[in-house]
Amino acid sequence: MTATPHALVVGATGIAGSAIVDHLVADGWTVTALSRRPGAERPGITWRSADLRSAESLAATLADVPATHVFFTAWSRQATEAENIAVNGGMVRDLLAALAGAPVQHVALMTGLKHYLGPFEAYGQGTMPDTPFHEDEPRLDVDNFYYAQEDELFAAAARQGFTWSVHRSHTVLGYAVGNAMNMGLTIAVAAAISRHTGRPMVFPGSETQWNGLTDVTDADLLAAQMVWAATDPAGADEAFNTANGDVFRWRWMWPRIAAHLGVEAEGFDTAPRPFEEQMADAAPVWAEIVAEHGLVEPDLERLASWWHTDADLGRDIEVMTDMSKSRLAGFTEHHRTIDSFTRLFDRYRAERLVP
Repeated sequence: MTATPHALVVGATGIAGSAIVDHLVADGWTVTALSRRPGAERPGITWRSADLRSAESLAATLADVPATHVFFTAWSRQATEAENIAVNGGMVRDLLAALAGAPVQHVALMTGLKHYLGPFEAYGQGTMPDTPFHEDEPRLDVDNFYYAQEDELFAAAARQGFTWSVHRSHTVLGYAVGNAMNMGLTIAVAAAISRHTGRPMVFPGSETQWNGLTDVTDADLLAAQMVWAATDPAGADEAFNTANGDVFRWRWMWPRIAAHLGVEAEGFDTAPRPFEEQMADAAPVWAEIVAEHGLVEPDLERLASWWHTDADLGRDIEVMTDMSKSRLAGFTEHHRTIDSFTRLFDRYRAERLVP
């Protein structure tokens, strides 16, 4: 490296961004953390806030940041895919343009499996590659903001002379509060509500997800892979799938999760039973739970993203990835998914977010 390593983490208070910040700080990096709202003050971290949709805001905020490595984990969901492309592709373009004068060596971009499955508007439609998904599959013939983000990344790399990596995660399990897509915390909250009301925790998803094979991505593993790719020549200018490395069936996982959370499990039965329907009147129940256990977050909407977990577990297609590419390149970290869930639940309990 030709400059003192200085990481810029974009989306630093999200599930993935928080894990990357933790990983970098533990390794002794200097970190600039960019988010809408600053996180907790810690040695080694400088917090910055900017409007990612404003080129002017980004230019002003990042003008003096000597970033050598950029970790981009932010996105903004829009009503249509055309808007997703304009906004999310624009955020990557404008942020990297704001760093044109910085000594950037590598940019790691987090995307996801909609690269293979299609965007929300055309999710799982048309011809998809066979599972497990491989990184060399051609792009789908459909507009997709992940493709737009990649193209902005590639153009900036050619213009500014840095290397890049793309990290296609599945559902990410990690610690965050107020995140719009948080399966781990959503399940923990659902279990607490079920236990309080004396009901079993009912699997909300489809028969395909209940019986089929799947995988997930631990945020700690995602962070480790992104830092590895940013610092190892084998990770340069490559796209990698990012999952724990094991596969499981929800019919095996669900009762084990329920047992750890102290609630009876109930599986799939004839049709999906979405959390949004199960938990439609849960706010007063959550208020009772908060009062009884002295929890720190009374706003149920900041904890549970029912819609996202319903969408994830309601899919009628098999979704899992092949991890051979990064393993053969030298990244060999592996997480057992049941441990990813239980460690996360224990942390949420310790932080008094769930009982």
